[in-house]
Amino acid sequence: MKQLVGFTLLLSTLLLSGCAWLNTMLPTAPAHNPPTNASAPTPVANPTPPTAPSPAAIITPDAAVSAKVIDYNSTGQFVVLNFPNAVLPMNSQVFFIYHDGLKTGEVKITGPERDDNVVADLVNGTVEIGDAVRSQ
Repeated sequence: MKQLVGFTLLLSTLLLSGCAWLNTMLPTAPAHNPPTNASAPTPVANPTPPTAPSPAAIITPDAAVSAKVIDYNSTGQFVVLNFPNAVLPMNSQVFFIYHDGLKTGEVKITGPERDDNVVADLVNGTVEIGDAVRSQ
């Protein structure tokens, strides 16, 4: 009885390994392609021209100086600007005031400066505390 079980086990192992080996050796069937009529060209609805590969992106640092209005004196028509990145502008440099992304005024740096705060005269337009100030 033990011999019969051993023989059956050996035979089933050989058959299974043979089937697995046979499956790896058989070629795979090609994908089914529907027959095409070579005499009638297929109309193209929107032909798209080949596109050239896009160039690699060029990343440049933003050299624009930016600040924020922290105080406004309507009588003297001057503002106090805070430059958080510690790059202070030169005297008589012109900056633009932006309120909610819209350009609303223009200031000219006059000084004095203390730490990262600088005084500027309002040249034209309107300004509110909290407005953004940029050189461009």
